[in-house]
Amino acid sequence: AKSTDDVLSNMAAPMMEHNNHSSNALSHLERTDCVKPESPSEDENFTDDVVGLVQKEIGGDLKSLKKVSGLLEKLTLENKQLEEQVLTVSSSVPLRVSAALSTAEESRVKLESLLEKERVLSNTLQQHLQGAQVWADSIGQVLGQLDTLERHMKYLQYILEVLTQFHWPFISPPTQTLSPPANAQELNSQLELLVSQLLSLQTSDDLISEKKEILSRPGQSQTPPLSLPIQIMLLPLSKRFRYHFTGNRQTNNLSKPEWYLTQVLIWMGNSSNFMDEKIQPTLDRARAKVNARVELCRGLLTLAQEKLAHDTPRLLYDDALFCHLVDEVLQFEKELRSTHSYPRAYPGILHILLEETVFQKWLSVERKMAVEKVDTMLSAEGAWSSQYKDITDMDELKAPDCAETFMTLLLVITERYRSLPCPRAQLSFLALQKELVDDFRIRLTQVMKEESRQPLSPRYCAILNAANYISTVLSDWGDNVFFLQLQQAAVSVGEEILGPLGATETGRLASLEESLFEALLALLERLRGDMLGRLLDAVMRDVKEKAQPYCKDRWISLPSQSDQATMSLSSSACPMMLCLRDHLLQLQQMLCLPLFQMFWQGLAERLDNFIYEDLILYNHFNEGGVAQLQYDMTRNLFPLFRHYCKRPENFFKHVKEACIILTLKVGPALLLCDVLKQSEEDEGILNHQQPSPESALNELGVYKLAPSDVQILLKLRSAWLKQ
Repeated sequence: AKSTDDVLSNMAAPMMEHNNHSSNALSHLERTDCVKPESPSEDENFTDDVVGLVQKEIGGDLKSLKKVSGLLEKLTLENKQLEEQVLTVSSSVPLRVSAALSTAEESRVKLESLLEKERVLSNTLQQHLQGAQVWADSIGQVLGQLDTLERHMKYLQYILEVLTQFHWPFISPPTQTLSPPANAQELNSQLELLVSQLLSLQTSDDLISEKKEILSRPGQSQTPPLSLPIQIMLLPLSKRFRYHFTGNRQTNNLSKPEWYLTQVLIWMGNSSNFMDEKIQPTLDRARAKVNARVELCRGLLTLAQEKLAHDTPRLLYDDALFCHLVDEVLQFEKELRSTHSYPRAYPGILHILLEETVFQKWLSVERKMAVEKVDTMLSAEGAWSSQYKDITDMDELKAPDCAETFMTLLLVITERYRSLPCPRAQLSFLALQKELVDDFRIRLTQVMKEESRQPLSPRYCAILNAANYISTVLSDWGDNVFFLQLQQAAVSVGEEILGPLGATETGRLASLEESLFEALLALLERLRGDMLGRLLDAVMRDVKEKAQPYCKDRWISLPSQSDQATMSLSSSACPMMLCLRDHLLQLQQMLCLPLFQMFWQGLAERLDNFIYEDLILYNHFNEGGVAQLQYDMTRNLFPLFRHYCKRPENFFKHVKEACIILTLKVGPALLLCDVLKQSEEDEGILNHQQPSPESALNELGVYKLAPSDVQILLKLRSAWLKQ
């Protein structure tokens, strides 16, 4: 039995193994993946299955061996069928595998392409996310702020429901007829609570409102931000201001800056009582060092500043509109400081005009308009006549209309720049004024030269009065407090505007020894002196012409005083005396008092020299001639000038002292001659016993004439010549 089993096993094993491999190969070939090698445990199980099959078909009986052939045939047939199946399958498998491999390769390539795209897209997305993170953070912050602001809106609206019940804002003047609301006490308490909370909130929360900084301009000092309660109170006024004065509204008119400037002033005036009575006590109780009215003015000024800064550059090319704008701004500034008592420590709106381009335009327009006005005033019909000529009390300086109008023009310019907050700008206007004065002086000189052929004409005297008037006014300005302050500023920054100043000039300006107008005053003084000299020359020419017969009179043969019943003026002196009288009266009417004072004193000095040199020293005198000369001088010439001073003889010292010498008696005259002669002989020798010639002359009342001059005079007496 054992051998039989071994034989069957040996026979069946190859067949079973072949069938098993065929079946397994078929089943594995039908898969899409490669077949994995069987493990040893699987082979053992397979052998057990074959043994089990033989045991089932044949069993242990030897007689059943005949079934082996049938089993073998059956298995052979199955094996053949399996081989055919294997051959069939093996012939189709390569095509399917190739297709599968091709598809797999394409899938691999596509997969790699997709992976590359995914990598690039991932990098791009990462970079985008990194760049967008900043914006996301910023937007997140803004959204957070908006969320915070939104939470505060109801609070702000509540503040405005309260202000509205107080009738804020006061668009029109508040009337006394408005009865207080029934819950006035409650409203006052709410207002006080809100203001105190806002003041506390201002220091801790900057998101309530944006702190608007006032426009920074030249000459403007830094100012603290507006207090939060005032900012909120300004909201309705700001909204109304922008509604009317921006965009296409008819009230937004470039040619009418007074509309928005006046509106700001009106709001200031309408709100002043409310700020003083309601807001200021609340601020005081909250210990806030804030002036409610000033704070409101500051806020309203911000609106005007923004509007002015926006409009001004658009007016630079229209002189008329620009000048009107400047006038309105200056008027606004004046009313702001005076009517509304706005502190000068805070900027108004003038600093907008100090922006370099605007300021240079302002200076240019001022210069242009001033020159045009000067041209007009000099060509006017009554330019050289005084409008006060018929009013004695008001015509002391006798300034012609052109000069008075010109100085009024300068005064107006001064008033326009006096309130500027920047010393540099003020000095620039001062330089313009000095330029205009010098130009006017040159014009006066030109007109004077045209009139120099007739120096006694009214027009010539009017020009002289004009030069004197301008000089007088500038001298007064030099002592004015405003110009003294400007002078100190000129010492530090003036060279940039007024030109280089020498060390001497700077020192004199600093010590106030000179004024800012010193150079102009010197030029005007030169013009005045030149014109006055020409005037004196003209009068003296006329006087000398009329005095020729008098100078050549027979002074040596005139009758003595005892031979005449009464003394009278020499007939030959009448033309000269009449000429002097007429010129003095005429020029007293045409010249201002200071000029006439200089004129008659200068005339007296020249006349004194002329009579002394051309009459006295030119002639010889007898007793009658000396008496007549003294009478003509003391009783006729000197009294002509007594209308202008008490002792006119003091202005004729040569003539007066010559008359003293010539009228000496013979004895004193001879004694004086001896003293003078002895003095000449003893020159260089000290002699205490002999009186000096000067002391001898002083005893006679002679102080001006020198001893040598006296000796010459003593020789002019014909009677003494014989001694």
